[in-house]
Amino acid sequence: MLCENGCMISVEVQHYLSKARDFLEGMNFLQEDLKVFRFSSALLGIHCAISYSDALRTGMGCSDVSSDDHQSAADDLRSRLAARRFEKLQGADRLGKLLSKKSRIAYGAESPGNAEIQDIVLQAERFAVWAEEAGRKLKIEGW
Repeated sequence: MLCENGCMISVEVQHYLSKARDFLEGMNFLQEDLKVFRFSSALLGIHCAISYSDALRTGMGCSDVSSDDHQSAADDLRSRLAARRFEKLQGADRLGKLLSKKSRIAYGAESPGNAEIQDIVLQAERFAVWAEEAGRKLKIEGW
């Protein structure tokens, strides 16, 4: 299948998937010392989820995932999954929760507690497992 500008969708999917897996590995590496790398781990987890979402959405026909409005990505992902009759929609909910924390972690004046950071990392890991399964089950080109 071709993208709007003539590129193969599978190449776009692989691009986002590569980024997602890289962010996940970075998060896992840094989480060994969450006291030192709290913000880095949390943001890598959130960006991991964004890139997995971008890979899934691109593979399901979304032509523009570059929007700065990441929160709408969760709704778009849910709609595309429902249109394909994919029953496990909890990933879209998890994505929405992770995205709701992005600005606070990146720019907020208040420092999140260790429990919140650990929860973000855990939710990002769970989202990654869900996304990998969804990509395979949906037979996303390039997965």
